[in-house]
Amino acid sequence: MRVLFIGDVFATPGMRAAQAYLAAVRHEYDFVIVNGENAAGGFGITRRHFEQLRSAGADVVTLGNHAFDQSEVVPLLEETPRLLRAANFPPGTPGLGWAAYDVPSGGRIVVAQLMGRVFMDPLDDPYRVVDAILEEVPSGMPVIVDFHAEATSEKKVMGYHLAGRVSAVLGTHTHVTTADEQVFKGTAYITDVGMTGVQGSSIGMAFEEVHTRFVTKLPAKYRPAAGQASVSAVAIELDGARAVSVTRLRWEHGDKDPE
Repeated sequence: MRVLFIGDVFATPGMRAAQAYLAAVRHEYDFVIVNGENAAGGFGITRRHFEQLRSAGADVVTLGNHAFDQSEVVPLLEETPRLLRAANFPPGTPGLGWAAYDVPSGGRIVVAQLMGRVFMDPLDDPYRVVDAILEEVPSGMPVIVDFHAEATSEKKVMGYHLAGRVSAVLGTHTHVTTADEQVFKGTAYITDVGMTGVQGSSIGMAFEEVHTRFVTKLPAKYRPAAGQASVSAVAIELDGARAVSVTRLRWEHGDKDPE
């Protein structure tokens, strides 16, 4: 099975890049996961953005710390299992944190999202939550984990914690692609997949206002960067529930031949 995971889609440029990329490569993959937590101008996702990503070919859209920035996401999370918020939100939070899905080419796959607690709003313990999830997953079923976290150490330890137990642990949130992709004990791992958005920016926002805040310590309202965006993604090859390979992908919107 071939799985494509597209990193944090940021604002309109990121949406356009993700849609164009999927139009070109969707047929090459059995299952596609997109992190869409920054689709709405950097802050959460709306029904329109979700439907656009689904129409482009995303089987599942994951969120993160901006999951509830847009009020309309609450009924959307309650309507569809194809939009996931972090599984370690407290009990009673709207929506699902994981689910099993039919793969069109055959079989089933589990997608789960967790959020870290270092330098982020503390949620429930992601390690205990994922252990509880895995107790419910049938043996031999592929499991892809989107770990939305700030600290590299926390992500690395989650990779260690789940090595040999899930198919992939894919870091999101920092918007900067790391070069540490590996397969360990049949589990694909990367600390951060990166951002699908304007790379000439401050992790998606225009430089000017961010620069003002750093240099003067005065308030300045963030605005999404404009310009050409690129897609940051990983491709995972699975043999049953075990990863065989994980490959970093980068595609500039406008390139003729995505790789």
